[in-house]
Amino acid sequence: MSALKDRLRTDLTAAIKGRDEVRSSTIRMVLSAITNAEVAGKEARELSDDDVVGVLSTEAKKRREAATAFEEGGRTEMAAKERAEAEVIADYLPEQLDADAIAALVADAIEKTGAAGEGMKAMGKVMGVVTPQTKGRADGGAVAAEVRRQLA
Repeated sequence: MSALKDRLRTDLTAAIKGRDEVRSSTIRMVLSAITNAEVAGKEARELSDDDVVGVLSTEAKKRREAATAFEEGGRTEMAAKERAEAEVIADYLPEQLDADAIAALVADAIEKTGAAGEGMKAMGKVMGVVTPQTKGRADGGAVAAEVRRQLA
């Protein structure tokens, strides 16, 4: 079993014993998403820590998007609930990259691929280099926006 999944299970037990409703329900939901990912496809498999981080990133993104949607719809209590869940999930994700770090990674990738003069045609090439470096540590939309900005 992956160490991260094991940590989630241990923390779930602690959250239940501590009667932390938000934490326990969020971890249950994340473990359910991990199980769904494990049984998806033609045959069941055990997820690695990197795969679990991918699932956690997806779940965190869902929470951020839902919080924004609820906020725009005037449902502040639901937005606060989604943000609280996102904070719990963030505890299990690697350190998130800030805008400066993303910009530096993108500039380095453009230099490595020689895409400086190619413009937007080179976006796929640059994203192919940057994405593995930022997986689980930055939102893909923010990375793509920075690549577009630097290539333009």
